[in-house]
Amino acid sequence: MDDNSKLPDQDFTLAEQSEDTTSIEQPNERRRFLQGASLATITALLGVSAIPFHKNMAEGLVPIALADDIEGNAALDKDGLTIHNDRPVNAEPAAHLLDDRITPQSRHFIRNNGNPPTSMDVDTWSLTVDGLVDNRMTLSIKDLKSKFEVVTKQLVIECGGNGRAFFTPPASGNQWGYGAVACSEWTGVRLVDVLKEAGIKDNVIYTAHEGADTHLSGKAGKLAISRGVPIKKAMDPNILIAFEQNGKPIHPMNGAPLRLVVPGWPGSCSQKWLTRIYLRDIVHDGPKMTGTAYRIPNRPVAPGEKVDTKDFVIIEAMPIKSLITYPATGQTVNDKKLSIRGHAWAGDRKVKEVHVSHDFGATWQKAKLEEPANDGAWQHWSAELSFPLSGYYEVWARATDSEGITQPFAISWNPKGYLNNTFHRISLVVA
Repeated sequence: MDDNSKLPDQDFTLAEQSEDTTSIEQPNERRRFLQGASLATITALLGVSAIPFHKNMAEGLVPIALADDIEGNAALDKDGLTIHNDRPVNAEPAAHLLDDRITPQSRHFIRNNGNPPTSMDVDTWSLTVDGLVDNRMTLSIKDLKSKFEVVTKQLVIECGGNGRAFFTPPASGNQWGYGAVACSEWTGVRLVDVLKEAGIKDNVIYTAHEGADTHLSGKAGKLAISRGVPIKKAMDPNILIAFEQNGKPIHPMNGAPLRLVVPGWPGSCSQKWLTRIYLRDIVHDGPKMTGTAYRIPNRPVAPGEKVDTKDFVIIEAMPIKSLITYPATGQTVNDKKLSIRGHAWAGDRKVKEVHVSHDFGATWQKAKLEEPANDGAWQHWSAELSFPLSGYYEVWARATDSEGITQPFAISWNPKGYLNNTFHRISLVVA
């Protein structure tokens, strides 16, 4: 094909290119009230007699126990996921449901952009590899298994909007809490092996991906999403064309029977229901690659500031992040000593260390950190905390990556609410 030709469905509007148009449900009036409330009011609302380290609380800090509740109803056959949207389906688990070292299918978040295909037959599925290649290929899943080395890796997939619910002022889109991230065990073949077999022409700079999901409008041939990555990133041996998840067929809502898994980059790069990969000599301009979709301003901007679309840049590697998965937030504990644990991950980098605090960040304690199972997997951490008095506490976690970059207490606002990697906070009452 002529690589510079437009995709057949590219008569989409700027609004259709945006990450999504879900309404903002965050109760801003309640947040403003809590930010200005007195210590006595906050203590009463928490239902405790004391907040032992209240002097360390930053001005305007809303206790996480009073923040918006993101737990909700079950989604499909998933285990306790909150449904943010049902057309397309978008759902996430609460943080404590991600305590498994390998994320079960039932607790893997769902981020759809269109309608899933009606047929996901593994025996008839095919993948086309074309564009600027020497040998155009059409491969069945059986071909992938027989022609290329099959590998299994634990790999993190995270939505670029994970944490969007905690921006002030709010950003548009699904109000993701902490759970739009997962680390399942994926089995498939390396993308780089398939591309090399096809033969990569010298002028290639970007991949382009297509899936079998259909646009919400129902218009024939109109793609819901088609993203890609720079060819240098496509050479990463950790990127898989996957056909199994945790040793079983991929869950239908997670892209069965074939999907890309691009660890460390926004989950939108990991095309679900994969049917085509083609190579281009331009930055791919498919649906949700242009405008403001999966992009952030090229400079810090003031909250609420309007930014010209030409000043947005494509998100690539995700930032350093950590999650407390045990105990669940809001628990009452009867022991002044407590074991806590969680995961940490860092885009294309490794996590170097994790620290935890139980006094609103006045002091930090180093956690025990494990090595990743493989490149692209999250890392598990644990710590033992001691609480001096009864009362309300918050446990905070922050991670530092291999380049010395540490999670911040607060980050700069951006219009689409991407890349929120602030500390994870949970609340506890020590009885």
